[in-house]
Amino acid sequence: MPRFSVIVPAFKVQAYLHECLDSVLTQSFDDFELIAVDDGSPDACGAIIDEVAARDPRVRAVHLPRNVGLGQARNAGLARAAGEYIVFLDSDDTLVPGALQAIADRLKHTDEPDVLVYDYARTYWTGESRRNKCAALLTEQGPATFRLADRPGLLKLLMVVWNKAYKREFVEREGLAFPPGYYEDTPWTYPALLAASTIAALDRVCVHYRQRRQGGNILATTSRKHFDIFDQYDRVFAFLDARPELARWRPVLFCRMVDHFSTLATTRGRLPRGSRAEFFRRARAHCARHHAPGVRPSLRGRLRHVLMRHGCHRTYRLLWTTDLLFARARGAAGAGRRVLRTAAVRLHYRIQLRLPVRRDLAVFSAYWNRGYACNPAAIEAKVRELAPHIRTAWIADQAHRHTLPAQTRWLRPGSFAHWSALARAKYLVNNVNFDRRMVKRPAQVMLQTHHGTPLKTMGIDLQERPAAARDMDFEQLLANADKWDYSLSANRHSTLVWERAYPSVCTVLEYGHPRNDVFHHAKPADVARLRASLGVPEGTTAILYAPTHRDYRRAQHPSLDLARFAAALGDRFVVLARAHYFADAGAFGAAHRVVDVSAHPSVESLALASDALVTDYSSLMFDYAGLDRPIVLHTSDWEAYQAARGTYFDVRTCPPGAVAGTEDELIDIFTTGHWRSSRSAQLRAAFRERFCPYDDGHAAERVVRRVFLDETGGLPAFVPPAERTPVPAAGPAPQLPIARRPVDDPLSVRPL
Repeated sequence: MPRFSVIVPAFKVQAYLHECLDSVLTQSFDDFELIAVDDGSPDACGAIIDEVAARDPRVRAVHLPRNVGLGQARNAGLARAAGEYIVFLDSDDTLVPGALQAIADRLKHTDEPDVLVYDYARTYWTGESRRNKCAALLTEQGPATFRLADRPGLLKLLMVVWNKAYKREFVEREGLAFPPGYYEDTPWTYPALLAASTIAALDRVCVHYRQRRQGGNILATTSRKHFDIFDQYDRVFAFLDARPELARWRPVLFCRMVDHFSTLATTRGRLPRGSRAEFFRRARAHCARHHAPGVRPSLRGRLRHVLMRHGCHRTYRLLWTTDLLFARARGAAGAGRRVLRTAAVRLHYRIQLRLPVRRDLAVFSAYWNRGYACNPAAIEAKVRELAPHIRTAWIADQAHRHTLPAQTRWLRPGSFAHWSALARAKYLVNNVNFDRRMVKRPAQVMLQTHHGTPLKTMGIDLQERPAAARDMDFEQLLANADKWDYSLSANRHSTLVWERAYPSVCTVLEYGHPRNDVFHHAKPADVARLRASLGVPEGTTAILYAPTHRDYRRAQHPSLDLARFAAALGDRFVVLARAHYFADAGAFGAAHRVVDVSAHPSVESLALASDALVTDYSSLMFDYAGLDRPIVLHTSDWEAYQAARGTYFDVRTCPPGAVAGTEDELIDIFTTGHWRSSRSAQLRAAFRERFCPYDDGHAAERVVRRVFLDETGGLPAFVPPAERTPVPAAGPAPQLPIARRPVDDPLSVRPL
């Protein structure tokens, strides 16, 4: 008996079927059967299913003699399912890598519930990905299993079958099956959730729900089959009638039904022309038949319910049209107000530019207004310490306002205060660039801190890399660089790159990275506190996984199957997964022994909390080397990355530690102990000597004394790398044997 039966019905999806089936067959968890049902598809779906089944014994091909519809095709798959749990997947959607492993782990840790609900993300043809906006309902806080009464909010989720795993024994006991017609998910999902004695949630994106540009959703077509919705809700209420103990759910489902009717009635292109009056008559009859006392819709919903229950389709349509007109009018008025405000802000800025510069004001920002972070944050804190006469302000989006310290003033981008500060502040500090419309005044001092040692090609060097540069405006880039008075550098390599990539007349400060000062000032108690706040269990080794952005990909999916990686390392390890700030939301999700820390505001804190780093081409490796903790590189797509983005050197020839070319090699490096071998330590020492010569804990002080206090002498002397004592890691190093390898084994020279 396999753990899972994955049922995939297919009809006219030949362009997507290979990707769908491959997303199942390439899962790291392989205890499953894949039942692919050809629903009498007139295209090549049947041939594709046979081709895949011929090369993989886990695939069971089912061919129906004629097209019977999605629900009946799923029933055909159910009849042949032998797995402990049933998982449905639509044939143009895909399972996320590691999804089955995460589902299996969650089922195990929740004592085999009847139903497990997991999350999904909508993926668009543009490459954009958006996680379900109700993801917060899937929190794993609280009891491991529950009944629907304990979490009624689950009914707000999209009522589909493919975001759940169902125990087959439960499905057979309850007699769950799909009826014919449209909206066949409705009389399955509601009864399943209501009847389940144990439900569990998995806060992880397991399915990518494809949003096709055209023709992707049969429910989006114009057809009388939309009238099937009435029969489907009759089946839902028949289920309730047969179970008196569930009667209290009747008002809730009645509200859901009326809302569903309303949505269908007001969505363009669904009901055929001339059928709307008939739809409202049917809706009125259903509302009368299934009405239950205790219905309490929202204030806006009450009018909708009243009109639907009385079949007032003309009034409903009039109000709906009026609402649309008002919405458009509000939009036009809002656009007008925005134009007037923009003009007012520009005039305000021009006036501010004529006023004196405030010598006691410094304005900071980082990562395109993403909050208090990186080198600007470390410098701002040191300014308040060493130059308290200077007031500090920080430009940040509303979503990141909470990251700012109480002592610094918040500036909302685009506000009058924001432009006033840019016009009159003596000091301007950023790790990227300020708004291109900003005018740099002669009395102002601008410090460009950058945000990492460059491995990838930067600045005007990207002119020969169109795949990475895309629509970059190089003239504007140079105009921005011409505003810099100081350019901060962490090492000689960075100095040479910045001068070539951003040619401008500015003073280079080869002082180190202020953001890394914390590595030398933090105490073991600080590290322990950080680990506890991240949920790192005591006695475990924390691995920080931080991949960089891929310019050659639109969708930024991780190249490493974290569920498999964590499972292979075992319970003595925990993986802290940190996505790049350009990555898709929910890129990692959550799996056993994997903690998604992408939203954490400070990567330096994550570095302190970890015991080792796994990355690819991220500049974080240069910073992390200053901590003198193990680093492992995962370079599975080096050729593609180098071809698309370009690099200043081949990091594999002078790495900061072991190098893995494949996922299996990466697992091997950790399970054999090579990640912390003496050879890795030697490589790290050489790397640190080259790229961290000035990261000694005093970089911020040097910057503040030179730029803000205008001190040219007496700056803190550089401490040689061999004499530094960064805070030690908190986790225990597992006592794993170092496997002996033959001389010609590639890992003997290429952990390396």
